[in-house]
Amino acid sequence: MEDKAKPRDLEERTFQFAQAMRAFVKQLPKTVSNAEDVRQLVRASGSVAANWIEADEALSKKDFLMRLKICRKEAKESRLFLRLIDAGSSQSTASARDKLAEEARELTLIFSAIISKSE
Repeated sequence: MEDKAKPRDLEERTFQFAQAMRAFVKQLPKTVSNAEDVRQLVRASGSVAANWIEADEALSKKDFLMRLKICRKEAKESRLFLRLIDAGSSQSTASARDKLAEEARELTLIFSAIISKSE
C-alpha cells in the first residue's frame, strides 16, 4: 500500500490491498516456489475484498460474522504467503512486501475488532 492516508472505507481499502498485491507480484522473480505462492497470494488478497463486500451486504448477523471471519482468515493467509515469497535481491521489492504484510496485519486487526464488537 502507498504511504498516503489509508481509506476509511473498507470496501475501497480492501480493493486497494488486492490491487497493490497484483502490482507487487509482477515484480517478483519467476521461481517455482514463487509461482505457487503468488497464485495463493493473489487468491487470498482478492478474497479479502470479495468477502468484505459479501459481509457488507449480509442478510443476517450470522452471515455477517461468518464473512468477516473469512476476511480475517484470508488477510492472515495473505500475510503468510508474503512471508514465504522470494523477493529476490531487490531492496524495493522487499520493502513493498513488508508494507503489504503490514497492511495485511492491520486488516486482520480491523476485522478482529469488528468481530469482537459484533458478537
